[in-house]
Amino acid sequence: MRSYRRRAMLLAAALAASAGLPAAAAAHGSVRVQQIDGRVSHYDDVRLELSGNTLRVISPDRVGTLVVDKAACSYVGSVQRCLPYSLTLSQHGTHHITLDRGTVYLNLTSRPQTLPLSSRIVPPRGIVALLRTHRGTFISITGRLDEVNQ
Repeated sequence: MRSYRRRAMLLAAALAASAGLPAAAAAHGSVRVQQIDGRVSHYDDVRLELSGNTLRVISPDRVGTLVVDKAACSYVGSVQRCLPYSLTLSQHGTHHITLDRGTVYLNLTSRPQTLPLSSRIVPPRGIVALLRTHRGTFISITGRLDEVNQ
């Protein structure tokens, strides 16, 4: 239990680092973290990078990085839908966070796309993700990808 709390605090600290700093010129993302006890934190101006099957969410000061590894991807129209299998926080060491489930939607086109069976629109080069940790913390990521290396 203490290990989970420590990881949750480190995750919140990494994302909090992005909240009080000025935005990087190319940063176009936001992260919302809802703890199991109901506390909600919102962080803007994070950098989103996609390289192969790895999504990196980087704080503007580049101190904290949340790494989401995705697998089992398929296309629904022009939107890529992936199921992530690994979540790692890199800040003052590497901390593996047990992922319960989640979905990552990617729009790698130059036009807005609507999510299937939804009114939600994913912007060009955009991302919408919802992750749930094993302990019940929800992490949502939205924004435009700053860098894509396929």
